[in-house]
Amino acid sequence: MNNKLKLAVAAALVAGASSANAGIMIPAGDWTLDIGGVVNAYYTSTRQSGDFKGGGGNVLGGSNESNESSESNITTGLLPNYLSVSGKTRQNDLDVGFTISVNPGASTTRAGFQGAQQENRQAFLTFGDASWGSIKLGKDLGIYASDAILNDMTLLGVGSGAGILAGNTTTLGRIGTGFMYADWKSQAAYTSPNWNGFSFTVGVTQAWDATNAGQFLAKPTNGFNSATSSGRGGSSPAFEGKASYAWTGDVAGKVWGSFISQKVEGLTGAGIIGSTSDRANAFDIGTTVNVAGFGLTAYYGDGEGTGTTLQLRDGFDSTGKARDSDDWYLQGTYVLPTTTKLGVSYGQSTLDGNSVDGFNEYQNTMWTVGAYHPITKHLNLVAEYSDVKTEIDSAEGKSKTVSLGAILFF
Repeated sequence: MNNKLKLAVAAALVAGASSANAGIMIPAGDWTLDIGGVVNAYYTSTRQSGDFKGGGGNVLGGSNESNESSESNITTGLLPNYLSVSGKTRQNDLDVGFTISVNPGASTTRAGFQGAQQENRQAFLTFGDASWGSIKLGKDLGIYASDAILNDMTLLGVGSGAGILAGNTTTLGRIGTGFMYADWKSQAAYTSPNWNGFSFTVGVTQAWDATNAGQFLAKPTNGFNSATSSGRGGSSPAFEGKASYAWTGDVAGKVWGSFISQKVEGLTGAGIIGSTSDRANAFDIGTTVNVAGFGLTAYYGDGEGTGTTLQLRDGFDSTGKARDSDDWYLQGTYVLPTTTKLGVSYGQSTLDGNSVDGFNEYQNTMWTVGAYHPITKHLNLVAEYSDVKTEIDSAEGKSKTVSLGAILFF
């Protein structure tokens, strides 16, 4: 298996809903090219209610209104559509490879407008050898929290965000309701050989700016907006790493842990004269175990200054002091004799307010039940229901989404 669609193929393997292997293999001189991808689309129906519209796992929206609304969309799920070209060769005792991908969305919300639905998530090269490991240079999935999303069953579906993210490339899945987004990052990373199931990856990634989304997270009256600072990435890059151990047998599984650390400079906000700096740090641990058709995944992450949902978002208050955050989810699945996978999961993401903040706790939780059925080797039907609740102290917003669709791997 090449690395052309690491995220998509891992999703299929984890969910057990697809047996797709490599894509279209093309010998080309010294190279072997692999063209593959993902196409998916879902009909979604979302009902929102509570103290603020757009609640429910939704740091990217919110109209500060108190009402109830519903909407239906046809959109991609958590995975974007994917077209990827990879190449590999063996030269001078080195395994050399590359991957470049394009990622179009599948939803339209404005007449005559087709823009803002294109991403380029991967563009990297690799070189190495099985005896000493490999080096990656370029843009790919981040290291911290990557196993959290790769083991999330909603990676083959929709999860949250179908209503307020209509027209975007993807939905949120369980991002922000159980784990932080690993995202797609410029990086230089080293991955060790696989030593009987154990391996590790360490790397430096592009430092990101700390940003605030307070105007989206809550009503202005709760003081969140005026107690949020922003800052820029420091002169040094971010540092990330992970280690994992996987085993096979009647009881198969994997355990992992990862971390991220980045210096943030120029932290400023309301009442600040000058600037200050701090570090944003986070770690996580997780495990997934499979036996006799049953699967169980447990995950926990803890952050200081890393914010919630998106890395470094709302991680610092107006004085430049880091806010604490944590994420966790539990997931259980079972594969029926018909090969249909049934799953249920619950997760929670929490951001704690500091003494200068106008809130004590911002929290997103989500229940998801889903069915994932392979009707061919590459094509899977998906049905999901997700119930999300956003709480900001005593204020509450809810979002319930039903989604039906299909995802194709090739």
